[in-house]
Amino acid sequence: MANVPKKTRTIKPPSYLDAITPMLSLVILVGASVALFGLQAVNGPLQVALILCTMITSVIIMKNGHSWEDIAQSTRKGISTVVGAIFILLAVGALIGTWNMSGTIPTLVYYGIILITPNWFFPITFLVCVGVSMSIGSSWTTAGTIGVGLVGLSNMIGVSPEITAGAVISGAYVGDKISPLSESTVLAAQLNGVELYRHIQAQLWTTIPAALIALVAFIILGINQQASFDATITHAELARFDELFNITPWNLLPLIFLLGLSVGKVPAPLAIISAALLAGVMAAFIQPQAIARFIAEPDTALPIAAVKGVWLAMANGFQENSGIPQMDALLSRGGMDSMLLTIWLIIGAVTFGIMVDDFGLLNKLVTPILLRAKTVGQLFASAVATAIGLNIVAGDQYIALLLPTRLFHGEFAKRGLAPENLSRLVGDAGIVTSPLIPWNSCGAYMAAVLGVSTMGYLPFAVFNIAAPIVTLILGVTGYKVRRIVVERASSVPPIPSDRRGDGL
Repeated sequence: MANVPKKTRTIKPPSYLDAITPMLSLVILVGASVALFGLQAVNGPLQVALILCTMITSVIIMKNGHSWEDIAQSTRKGISTVVGAIFILLAVGALIGTWNMSGTIPTLVYYGIILITPNWFFPITFLVCVGVSMSIGSSWTTAGTIGVGLVGLSNMIGVSPEITAGAVISGAYVGDKISPLSESTVLAAQLNGVELYRHIQAQLWTTIPAALIALVAFIILGINQQASFDATITHAELARFDELFNITPWNLLPLIFLLGLSVGKVPAPLAIISAALLAGVMAAFIQPQAIARFIAEPDTALPIAAVKGVWLAMANGFQENSGIPQMDALLSRGGMDSMLLTIWLIIGAVTFGIMVDDFGLLNKLVTPILLRAKTVGQLFASAVATAIGLNIVAGDQYIALLLPTRLFHGEFAKRGLAPENLSRLVGDAGIVTSPLIPWNSCGAYMAAVLGVSTMGYLPFAVFNIAAPIVTLILGVTGYKVRRIVVERASSVPPIPSDRRGDGL
């Protein structure tokens, strides 16, 4: 079939069975991998499940008359959409390694142990991450830097790392959703033809209530927690940090440098790898003893040892043997190779997602839902369900942001609903729910950098759960649902339903 010229082949539209089979295979294979392997499913079984789903989908597509080259072209396009995410993952792996070796993360944890009260740790974590993410507009950078230190600190002071990870992700996505520096915020506005600050203003009606819900939840969780805080153990950890590293505010310079690059809109992979290299250079001058322990080559001159140490920390992560398990779990992390399983997961998920979209399988399932949405509340619910479903099926937040805009833009306009309603909705449902799916690029990333499984932090990502619920409430009640005159709306050209071959 692959050798038949395309112009002589008959392309059949997909049937409902064709459309349902890949989704059913996803549910069965992903469910089986989780049932059989539990939290270890992300270490390979889940990736295998996604690749098998992709192969099943390929057979269906070829049955309908497409060639293998058509499929290969689609998958190449899908993988190209996550190249940036792959470079960010590799850069963050390198950064965690050098930031541990340079004392940046140990210093964050050291000062945190001294300054933070355990019962107020969760709301403080949430608010700190809100501030950082609003400043730099990136949930990934927020979680991969300050978030790593906060989750490590939670282990040191005896509070739940799962709740801490939920607070980190909640705070990180507040900025990702409404910061004018956030690329997903800018994209949501541009795709819907909405001026950026009008989009942000519309987002505030769901973001502020969801953030307040999250803050109250983290205050309650903090007050009611049974922290295993032991002052004797904590003092021992502080003393051990002092022995292993030269604790000084200078160690925080790589963090400040990274924040500055992010505010300056330096591309994230370049900013992160630059901060990783700066930390490595600083380690040679401030933490020579840490490099010596890591390299374990006493006869090697310091300049050569420093180069080898930075190189290995970026490649394989830093290793420490402090004698305190919690410290070793925090410090013995990082390296680009630690991200390879996550990259495998992302490639499998996005390849599957782009195929079911490009060849009309997804549209076959979504169109009937759209046609049955008679009221504004039902239309909002359909769009929310589609965005969340795409995060599950397609495995990438940008697909969950782009495709609902394409599918629903014409219908919103025809019903006299202003475009900022849809831009707000895809932000609430497409952006913030992405880290709640283990095989989504965002969920895989957060689990990898924070060291907490997606299913572990999911119940505590309060903001990410509350935001789509709040946007549904607005749709059902009609509150802050802005309308435009139907004559103006009807002039907006509809989005074509057949999107095969369109680029992302």
